Amino acid sequence: MIFVVEDDHGVRELELYALRQSGYEAEGFETPAAFRQALEKAVPDCVLLDVMLPGEDGLSLLRFLRRDARTRRVPVILVTARDAVQRANAIHHCSPTAIAALGRSLCAASMLGDLLKEENGTLTLRISGGGGLGTIIAVSDSDGNVRGMVSNPAFDLPTRPDGKLDVGGAVGRDGMLTVSRDIGLREPYVGSTELVSGEIAEDLSAYLVESEQIPAACGLGVLVDTDHSVKAAGGFLVQLMPGAPEELIAKLEDNIFMMDQLTTILDEDGADAILPQVMRGLEPEIVLRHPMAYRCACSRARVEQALRQCGAQELQDMIAEGKDTQVHCQFCDAEYVFTPAQLQTLLDAENADAAAD
Repeated sequence: MIFVVEDDHGVRELELYALRQSGYEAEGFETPAAFRQALEKAVPDCVLLDVMLPGEDGLSLLRFLRRDARTRRVPVILVTARDAVQRANAIHHCSPTAIAALGRSLCAASMLGDLLKEENGTLTLRISGGGGLGTIIAVSDSDGNVRGMVSNPAFDLPTRPDGKLDVGGAVGRDGMLTVSRDIGLREPYVGSTELVSGEIAEDLSAYLVESEQIPAACGLGVLVDTDHSVKAAGGFLVQLMPGAPEELIAKLEDNIFMMDQLTTILDEDGADAILPQVMRGLEPEIVLRHPMAYRCACSRARVEQALRQCGAQELQDMIAEGKDTQVHCQFCDAEYVFTPAQLQTLLDAENADAAAD
């Protein structure tokens, strides 16, 4: 028996379906509390555990399992940044170069989103470089949960002479990187800068220095396997505080220059091995962990609101066609279907609100 702990209904059902189709018995749980109750009755053979859960994160649940003698030896698979990027890959059916570019953007947006102080704030990273991939959009909330899309996910380029994916060529260098922060004010804060290389990490570092006057170093990596799946993904973002001493800056520069290739670190040692290399000799203290997950904010209620905002006349035109209206989410591939009768209900509500005004 495999226990799947995942609060996203769509992801949980997909994982359960895949496991059952492969011949495994599997049971899903939406919350840590439901999972703990199930453990009182039975011990699974394996646990597929989402890192980002409501109320209690996956790392805390893992520690709980390791403390209990009954579950100490149960294999646990943690869903991490790699899984978030792989989910984006599965949704958008990306080429290797496209998922490398989108994955780097998702990691970058997640790290920037983590810096938001407002609980319901969102950050949108938009990259348009004039290359074959078109526009890349990555959106993060203040917990580092992300969603994203790329205009031309099937576009690909041959690898560079050094064997690496040509992300810069696919993104292009003739364009802008734009960051928009929505913290609940009337207008979001928007900053932008010209692209430097199209490799995204260098472009983000340049944006932070030029647009926000924050000296920063950024590294982003997505390792694509031979079957075009995502083997590893992650990155780092170091921002200097005002008044940082020159010797500290020099040490960080040396560490980053001497560190191993980021994708090599991710592949061989995992994301936890990045910080020791970046901060070698500086004795960093980890004060907070924020896992990254791919989560879309779309819902039927939001789509209904969007349809109402189209206006009464457009709703009438859709009803007059006499067929179902399909709305497709560009971030998660979800499809919402509205019958003419359901559209009429929305139109009636819109007309009622207009009459009340």
